Amino acid sequence: MQVTHLKTKLAIAVAATLMTVSCASTDQSSAQPTERAATEYQAQAQQTGPRNETSTLTLERIMADQDWVARSPESAYWSYDGSQILFERKRQGSPMRDLYVRDLTADGNGERVALAQLHGYAHRDAVVNDDQSMHAYVFENNIFVRDLRSGELSQLTGDAQSKTALQFLHDGRLSYRVENRLVAIEPASGRRQTLLTLAFSDEPEATQEPADLIAEEEIDLMEYNQIQRRQRTERFEHQQQLAAQNSTLAPQPFYMGEGMELVDLSLSPAGDKAIVVITEPQSWRADGDLMPRYVTETGRIENQDVRRRVADAKPVEHQMYVLDLDSGEKQALGFDSLPGFDEDVLASVREENYAARGETYRSERKPRAINLMAAWSAPQGNINWNHDGSQVAVMLRAWDNKDRWIATVNFDDARLVSQHRLHDEAWINRDYNDFDWVPGQNALWYGSEEDGYGHLYVRNLDSGRSRQLTQGQYVVNNVVSGQDGDYLYYTANQPHPGVYEVYRVAISSGDIEQLTDLGGINTFALSPDESQLLITHSTAVQPHELYLQELGASNAERLTHTVSDEFNSIPWKKGDIVAVPSSHVDEPIYSRVYLPDDFDPNQAEGYPAVVFIHGAGYLQNAHSGWSNYSREFMFHNMLTQQGYVVLDLDFRGSKGYGRDWRTAVYRQMGTPEVEDLVDVVSWMGDQVNVDTSRVGTYGGSYGGFLTFMSLFKEPDLFQAGAALRPVTDWAHYNTGYTSNILNLPQDDMIAYRRSSPIYFAEQYENTPMLINAPMVDDNVFFQDSVRLVQRLIELEKENFETAIFPVEPHGFVQPSSWLNQYRRIHKLFESNLK
Repeated sequence: MQVTHLKTKLAIAVAATLMTVSCASTDQSSAQPTERAATEYQAQAQQTGPRNETSTLTLERIMADQDWVARSPESAYWSYDGSQILFERKRQGSPMRDLYVRDLTADGNGERVALAQLHGYAHRDAVVNDDQSMHAYVFENNIFVRDLRSGELSQLTGDAQSKTALQFLHDGRLSYRVENRLVAIEPASGRRQTLLTLAFSDEPEATQEPADLIAEEEIDLMEYNQIQRRQRTERFEHQQQLAAQNSTLAPQPFYMGEGMELVDLSLSPAGDKAIVVITEPQSWRADGDLMPRYVTETGRIENQDVRRRVADAKPVEHQMYVLDLDSGEKQALGFDSLPGFDEDVLASVREENYAARGETYRSERKPRAINLMAAWSAPQGNINWNHDGSQVAVMLRAWDNKDRWIATVNFDDARLVSQHRLHDEAWINRDYNDFDWVPGQNALWYGSEEDGYGHLYVRNLDSGRSRQLTQGQYVVNNVVSGQDGDYLYYTANQPHPGVYEVYRVAISSGDIEQLTDLGGINTFALSPDESQLLITHSTAVQPHELYLQELGASNAERLTHTVSDEFNSIPWKKGDIVAVPSSHVDEPIYSRVYLPDDFDPNQAEGYPAVVFIHGAGYLQNAHSGWSNYSREFMFHNMLTQQGYVVLDLDFRGSKGYGRDWRTAVYRQMGTPEVEDLVDVVSWMGDQVNVDTSRVGTYGGSYGGFLTFMSLFKEPDLFQAGAALRPVTDWAHYNTGYTSNILNLPQDDMIAYRRSSPIYFAEQYENTPMLINAPMVDDNVFFQDSVRLVQRLIELEKENFETAIFPVEPHGFVQPSSWLNQYRRIHKLFESNLK
């Protein structure tokens, strides 16, 4: 059956909604979206230059070590005085990275920093003292301090102990964390002092109460026992008094209880208080969570530990305390002051699942498990003190994924004060959780998806009012606060969903200024004096390079040229980004379309086509920058040379299109995405002369999962499919990702059965299918593919093949494995679509 039921609607809508984004590497003009008729789109062939024998692509070249493409600058940052830039580059033929330095006035790609000099340049995450005269940083577990006026660098420590949480205190000392201790060090003298120690045990007592009747009688009867107990009490009380009255001793530990472990510890810059977060430890795996490795140096099978499955997850709850370093007092911060802390947010989900089992669910209010927001999800930190250290704000997240709170601490009564609650019936995003204090104000700025897109807000704590700073159908990311608190700098896809430029917003007025107009995708580092941007820029056909732009200037200067001449000599097709109308929602399905060489919209025989499905689920790939799927980009160019149309889409659930697009997959992974696949295939038949009876698909990880779901649920949609490192049963995937979207299996088995390909295998109608499975994949386990293959065998299905890759993890490493995998994919398409 050909997919034709949407053609009438799409033909009407496409002329008004078709959009393209120019992202050629030589075009520095704005990448604003433009509208044009479908016939004009069909007539163009997307070539950047004539092809010749040297530009004919082969799988051997595409799948080779990607050093032949570029060794692009990574993790770029400024020197402390703004006269140089620093960045990492991959070492030729090696996974190692080297640090490079380049003067702004020099030419070329900079010079590699010698190993003996690395310590002088490792200040990317340096902290600065109050008067901006000194900065400090950690290099290879040791602390270095630089006088920012003279440039003189000093090494403060020389040991192998890991040091984290480095910060300047207001008295000029540096503090840092070593295991469960906070230490202060004077930069001038190097003198150290222990500020705080956490002991994960119960508070000691001089003597223990008698354990039983016999012990009680023995103490009463024997004078010797009474003397021993009295002497122990005297020694204990003396030590307590000495520690309290003699400042030369290390302070007594804060006792956090037996069987607990540290989650996070943050010291006020005033040095008088700390916030500590602890939890009951849980193993990250069970004894049976193992992955066998068959190709080993010993020649024997070796087992590797792997993480537990979401089906085995147990709630994680944090406990939070305020520690007073002057008095030694410890006060608990309960979560009961947070709005919604005891709501049964899963009541409707549980009711549905209970009813499916013939049971009745009775909802009740009880405290929920609440955690400190994961550090990787809170870019500016999850515990943030204001400048003088008098106030602190924390970001918390419910373990059931439905709520996020920003709260301050009332130190007078040791109570959390909620400043912002973000509730989502689906799940709280792991992005757009930026927040910090506005410098010089009693105010917080923060990111939130509350209006449907990730935007910036500011909250005045004196008035208790919040104000939205950015708004519109775009998302804000990579937020940096100016030092004086006037501006927030950020990137946003405001020009077009696939184009990210740099902006700043004035906190007081909300006025927004676009700072770059490069097209493609841009990230930035603000110079120390906040007058320049160091931009990492890419386009669809050019990997990342560094650019420099003065604030207020209209043009950016290119600094690096790291892409190879061989890559630049090939006339790459960038693909056009089109807005494919959806038959299910108002917003379009943004997709990148590559047309064949010498494309003819009137060719009598329609073109074969391939649809690529990106991985990760929550990821954006139909954008104007360099793709993480570089090999796939080149493979798609090769397919166009061979007469294919290629399309890759940002299906519902993808990143960059707002909250509703993201959460469309809640409790139904594989349903809206397959609907979107139906729409784009129909659109290709209507608009780019594709023969919809000759369309194949492939994708890895989430893309492999959707390949299965499309072949099983819409068996006439594709005529061939390749599922790479695919998820087949979400109950076997990890907790952090899966429980967001499908809740927990014990709460919502309906969602897992609705969303897992293994439950739809009966509907597979023997479309030619390739399953590519890496055997040492500790992300999507090899067992996922094994279980589905066994299910297909039991169902007596045909036309599927399995390829195993014995040494590959989730992301393939060996070029030979890449080549073998894509030879199989190419053969699948050539055999079934031509």
